[in-house]
Amino acid sequence: MAEAADFQGTSASPARRWLRRAGALLAATPVLAGLLQLPAAAPAQAASSGTVSVSLDSLSPSAPTDGDTLTVSGTVTNTGRRAVTDAHVGLRVGSPLTSRSAIDSVAQHSDEPQAVSGSDVGDKYEENFDKLAPGVAEHFSISVPMDKLDLGEQGVYEFAVALSGQTSAQQWDHVLGVQRTFLPWQPSDADTKTRTTYLWPLLSTVHMTAKTGAGELQTPEFRDDDLAKELAPGGRLAQMVDLGKDLDVTWVIDPDLLASVDAMAVGNYRIQGPDGTSTPGSREHQALAKQWLAGLQKAVAGKEVVALPFADPDLASLAHRGTSVTGSLSHLKDATDVATTTVKTVLHVTPSTDFAWPVNGAVDPSIMKVATSAGADRVIARSDSLQDTSGLPYTPSAARPVGGGTTAVVADARLSTAFEGDLTKAGSATLAVQRFLAQSLELNTQTDKQRSIVVAPQRIPTASQAQAMAAALKALQGGTWAEPQDLTAAAEDKPDPGATTRIPSTSVYPSSLRRQELPRAAFEQIARTQDKLDNFRVILTDQSRVVTPFGRAINREMSTSWRGRGGEADSYRGGVEAWLDELARQVDLIDKSETKLSGRSATIPVTVQNNLVQPVGHLVLRLTSTQPTRLKIGGNAYYEQPVEVSGGHSQSVKFTTSANANGRVTVLAQLYTQDGQKYGEPVTFDVKVTEVTPTVMLVIGGGVLLLVLAGFRMYTQRKRAAARQSGDDGPGTAGQGPEEPGNPEAPGDRLPEESDSAPGADEPEQPSDPAPDTAPESADPSGTGERVDR
Repeated sequence: MAEAADFQGTSASPARRWLRRAGALLAATPVLAGLLQLPAAAPAQAASSGTVSVSLDSLSPSAPTDGDTLTVSGTVTNTGRRAVTDAHVGLRVGSPLTSRSAIDSVAQHSDEPQAVSGSDVGDKYEENFDKLAPGVAEHFSISVPMDKLDLGEQGVYEFAVALSGQTSAQQWDHVLGVQRTFLPWQPSDADTKTRTTYLWPLLSTVHMTAKTGAGELQTPEFRDDDLAKELAPGGRLAQMVDLGKDLDVTWVIDPDLLASVDAMAVGNYRIQGPDGTSTPGSREHQALAKQWLAGLQKAVAGKEVVALPFADPDLASLAHRGTSVTGSLSHLKDATDVATTTVKTVLHVTPSTDFAWPVNGAVDPSIMKVATSAGADRVIARSDSLQDTSGLPYTPSAARPVGGGTTAVVADARLSTAFEGDLTKAGSATLAVQRFLAQSLELNTQTDKQRSIVVAPQRIPTASQAQAMAAALKALQGGTWAEPQDLTAAAEDKPDPGATTRIPSTSVYPSSLRRQELPRAAFEQIARTQDKLDNFRVILTDQSRVVTPFGRAINREMSTSWRGRGGEADSYRGGVEAWLDELARQVDLIDKSETKLSGRSATIPVTVQNNLVQPVGHLVLRLTSTQPTRLKIGGNAYYEQPVEVSGGHSQSVKFTTSANANGRVTVLAQLYTQDGQKYGEPVTFDVKVTEVTPTVMLVIGGGVLLLVLAGFRMYTQRKRAAARQSGDDGPGTAGQGPEEPGNPEAPGDRLPEESDSAPGADEPEQPSDPAPDTAPESADPSGTGERVDR
C-alpha cells in the first residue's frame, strides 16, 4: 500500500516515523512484560477503551473519481483524564467491502479503536499535535490526491480517520480514537446503472382547526403558529423546497399542508389561544406563506408529484382499529377524492393519486386491503417488511405484483433509513451520507442486471436530515453508478420473477408501530362527530360553510402525524366535536314559562332562534301534549309545523290548542329534521287550563234575573200600600165597616218574602256542568323573546 511505498523512498519523514514507532515499542517492552502477568481480559480492555473522540465533519468529494483530491476535516477531542502526547491524525484505507451486510457491520463499530484495519496512507498526509490535554478539542484538515490512496478495483472501501499517540499510562504509540466510514470508488461510468427513485416528502403535522370565522371569507383558525416557523427562511419546510428544487426526485405531498399554507396566504387567519380566544396572524407570516407557495410551484414544475390522501390518514390504524367502526373507510375515500382538487388548485399541477404509503412501509393483508379501498392500486412498502425470502444474490427491483391488480412498490430499507436519527452534528451527517452512497454503490455492483430501486425516507425529515439527504442525492446524481427515475416508472418497471411477492401476516407486524396506532375509541369518536355533522348539515341552506371545514378536520383526526402524540390527538378530536356541538346549539328553542288558558281553545306560541349567520330550514317543530284527553294540540296528541329561520333571527311558531277539562298539562316542544331525527334539546312547559262552563253561566244569569224581578215587585207593592194608607186617613173614612176579607190590597194581607220568591233557589248545583268558553288567548305575558299576536 501507500505506506510501504513511501517508506522505501528517500524522504526523511517516513524514516523518522519508523524510528519513533520502534522507540515507542522498545520503551513499552517492560510494560508489555508486566501486562503478560495480568489476566487475559486486561489487554483487550485496554485496547478497546478509546480516550479520544474523532469526529469526521467533512469528506469531500463524497464520491471521488480519478484526478480528485480528497479533503477530510473534523475535530479530535481528548475525552480521557490524561493528556495525549506525540498525537497525530492519519488516514487509513481498508480492503474493499464485498457485501451490504459488511457495510452494516463497519457502521455498527465505527468508533471502536480495536476494530480499525487497513494501512496508513502515510505520515505525509497526517496532522500532528504535540499535546492534547483532557477536554481539549483540536481541528484537523487533511488533503490527499486520490492516486496516493492506491485504490484498486471499483467498489466500496473502508476508510478511517485515526488518532494515535501516547499517554502516561500507555507510553507507546497506539490508536486512541478512530472514526470509520466508507469511500465509494467508481472512477468511470458503470456498465449498468441502477435506476433510483427518491421520494421527497413534503408533509407536516396538523395545524388547522375546524373553526372558521362568521364572515364571508370564513377566516380559518390555526392550533398554533408553528407552521410559520417551518416556512420562514431556514425553517424545515423552507429548506425542503430550497433543497428539493435542484434534485431529481418525486415529490410526495400531503394536500393538507398545501391547504393550510394557502389558508395563511390568501387571507387573514387567526391563532387559537390557550384560553379559547384567538389572535390574528401577522402580515409577515402571510407573506411567508405566499413566498413559500411560489417557490414550491417553481420547484415541482416538470417533476412528478404524488398526492397522498388529505391529511395523510394512518392506514395501519384504520386497518387494525378502525374498520370495525361503521363509516371509517368512507373518510379515506373522501380524503383521496379531495387530494387531486387541492393540489391542482394550489400548485397548478395534476398529481398522481395511485399510491398509498403506510407508515414505515410496514404492510400486512389488512393494511393492503384498506390502502387499496379508496382507489390506489400501488402500495409503497419497505424491504424490512416485505422481505425477500427467495435467496436472490442481489436486491431485486422495487415493483412486486401481489395479486388483485395491486403492485407493492418495495423501497430499500437500508437506503430509506440512512438519514434517521440526530444529524444536527456535522460528523453524524457526514457518516450518514457516506453510508448511503456506499450502500447504493454496493447494490449496483451486485449484478449486471439493471434494476429499479426506490428510496422512501421518513415522512417528516428534520432540517438537518433534509440537508444530509440533499448532499447524498447530489453526489449520487452526479456520480457514475446511478440514474434518477420517477416513482410511476419504477412501479411500471418489469418485476423480477424471482422476487418475493407474499405479503407478511398480521402477526408479524412490528409491535413498536402497533403501540403508536390510534385506538378504536378514536374512530368511535370520529363516527360520532360525523353523525352529528350529518344531522346538522341538513338544516343549513349553505352546507359548504360547515361541511367543508369539519370534513377536513375529521380527515385530520386520522392523520399519521398523531403517532407518538396520543394526548394531542385526543385533545384535537375533542375540540372538533365540541365546536360542532356549539354551532348546532345556535339553532334551538327558547325556554317557556307556564302558560295559562282561560278558554276552551287558544293559541300557544313556541319560539325558535337561529344565531347562525346563515338561514336554516328543513326543520319541523313538534308540540306534544302529555295528556291529550285534557289538552289537544291541533286536534291531536301532537302537531307539527315546518320551520325556516333567517340568520340571526327568531321565529314564533303558533299552535292551536283545545281544552276538555281544567287543570295543568305538561307540553313538550321538540325540533326534528325532515328525515325524522331529533334536533337539539326539547323544551317542556306547563299549560294551566282555567275554564268557566256555559251551564254555570246560565244558572248565574237566571239567579240575577229573579233577583231583579223580586225587587221590582217589592217596589210596586210598597207603592200601592202607601197610596191606600193615605186614602184611609182622608174624609169619609170614619165609621167605615171592617175590611173585606180577601181584598188583595187590604193592609192585613201579608206579602210573600223576597227570599222565598226566587224560583229554583233551593235547587242543588250541578258540578258536572261544563265551564263556559273564555277569551281565545291568555292575557299573561309570553316567555322571553316571544312576540304574541293579540
